[in-house]
Amino acid sequence: MTWLARLDLDYTLEANRSVARYLHQGPLRILQSLYPEGDAICHNVLVHPPSGLVGGDTLDIQVTVGSGAHGLVTTPGATRFYRSEAGLATQQVHVRVESGARLEWLPLEAIAYNGCDALNRAVFDLAPGAEMMAWDITAFGLPAADLPYVQGTFRQHLEIPGVWLERGNIDATDSRLMNSPLGLAGQRCVATLAFAAGSTMADERIERALGSARELLEASELRLSAGATSPHKQVIVLRTLSPVTEPAMQLLRQVWAAWRQEMWGLAGTLPRLWNL
Repeated sequence: MTWLARLDLDYTLEANRSVARYLHQGPLRILQSLYPEGDAICHNVLVHPPSGLVGGDTLDIQVTVGSGAHGLVTTPGATRFYRSEAGLATQQVHVRVESGARLEWLPLEAIAYNGCDALNRAVFDLAPGAEMMAWDITAFGLPAADLPYVQGTFRQHLEIPGVWLERGNIDATDSRLMNSPLGLAGQRCVATLAFAAGSTMADERIERALGSARELLEASELRLSAGATSPHKQVIVLRTLSPVTEPAMQLLRQVWAAWRQEMWGLAGTLPRLWNL
């Protein structure tokens, strides 16, 4: 039996309060809206009760952030792409952020289990004046449980149309990709954090963000396998490789908090779920 699950999540600004409304089909839910920072920013937790995908399963997530609203979305656990025997397992996310709106897309990691056949696709459309932060963290296998990623394929697609596109095809049997210094160098976690704008950012603003990220990188245990750059005047990107998820997650959270302060003048208020 395969799952088709769809979620439409819409944020609107109503009387200076960001309000989340959603419709769902199948096993996808949004938990109660939380306001740990006040009415302007709505925190939500996206829940997929089956907790994982196998061949033929599809998660289809559509998010719209209306003008002036600010939404933050996270998840209670990893997205698991299990061993597949019946074709492709797909998670697809499409986000539209309107002018003057902000989105923070901060799910926990995706895990590519041995033998998976997976596609993880995310497309972010930003109107002029919109801004967002989004991260993507992928772990290959479960090294701590002695369950390595030695078979399977994981396809990655991250896109801001016309501005930034990253695509990868991680074939577990490609030893040069998995273990070469020009590939993953034996690391089994790949993480990306992006700050993006719908309009060109000033050079000074980009440099300040890069400076704060690089200062944290220098103090990190991942400093030799991480970097921050701006491939386009609308995007700032941090990338890192890590042997396991935890060091990469710690670094991304630190840089996310620094960019929140630097770019938006907001404290790095952690979602309550992260403190459980």
